[in-house]
Amino acid sequence: MELFAVRNPGSMTTVQDLGRSAFLDRGVPLSGVLDPFACRIANLLVGNPEEAAVLEITVTGPALEVLAPADIALTGADMGMTVNGLPVSGWRTHRVNPGDLIRIPRALRGCRAYLAVTGGIDVPKVMGSRSTFVRAKIGGIAGRGLIKGDILNRGAGDLLSRPRKLPDQWIPQYTQEIKLRAIPGPQDEFFREGIGDFFRNSFQVTPQIDRMGCRLLGPAVRRDAGSPESIVTEPTTPGNVQVPADGQPIILLVEQTSGGYAKIATVITVDLPGVAQAVPGNTIRFEQVTLEMAHDLYRERQRHLQKIRKHLHEEGAAD
Repeated sequence: MELFAVRNPGSMTTVQDLGRSAFLDRGVPLSGVLDPFACRIANLLVGNPEEAAVLEITVTGPALEVLAPADIALTGADMGMTVNGLPVSGWRTHRVNPGDLIRIPRALRGCRAYLAVTGGIDVPKVMGSRSTFVRAKIGGIAGRGLIKGDILNRGAGDLLSRPRKLPDQWIPQYTQEIKLRAIPGPQDEFFREGIGDFFRNSFQVTPQIDRMGCRLLGPAVRRDAGSPESIVTEPTTPGNVQVPADGQPIILLVEQTSGGYAKIATVITVDLPGVAQAVPGNTIRFEQVTLEMAHDLYRERQRHLQKIRKHLHEEGAAD
């Protein structure tokens, strides 16, 4: 079903889902949303499976003409969405109808927003995912960001009989200073002299930030004497913190699968949405945690998600 006509695509708006993890062993990047938490909540709000495809909107958003009835929900960055010129809040559902005009101007707090629609954005699956990997031109709409004139379809799904919203206390707050908990390694043995400073110092997010990674600027991370500036290229994972020759860290994200720089630490899974919402000029500090702590925090996040699922299910069951 045709849902949206793109009147203005925004700076970078792509179709994304939770990624194509089944092909990592063949060098295909995960892709998918950079903020899985915001994506999952957006889908739960409109009654979709959590893995349904959404629009990932970066910095400035699109203008979309509505072609068919749907429930929509915008989560993630606060972008000041309007429908027919009237402001509508994020983290809750809104009914739109043919002829309505949705505008998502720009991020006021955070960097990336996620627009979920009834039935999910319907594009062909490539290697099991609808995610867009722009560098390889696969997935999404012809493997690219949206352009003016695109028509977006939605999948099958029932409209809600009443609006839904996420309670305010569960809405993430995006701040100027971002704390990222990280586990040392896998090449922390190259940085025995510098790793303490790495966890004590603060770093600034530079304009060199995209879906591949986030380059930071701060006191150069020191390698131990005799440690190599590069290593044999090996697989990487989102959250790895590479240290190139200049000592300025790079947090790897979802569109890189290998690298030849030593990795001093790895940001834990539950904190990666903080990187997704970072903008140039934000301050990042790393906090050292153990693998056991990372597992505990992951389980805590899963319990939190389950509480949200239960709340929204009960809200829907009251319809």
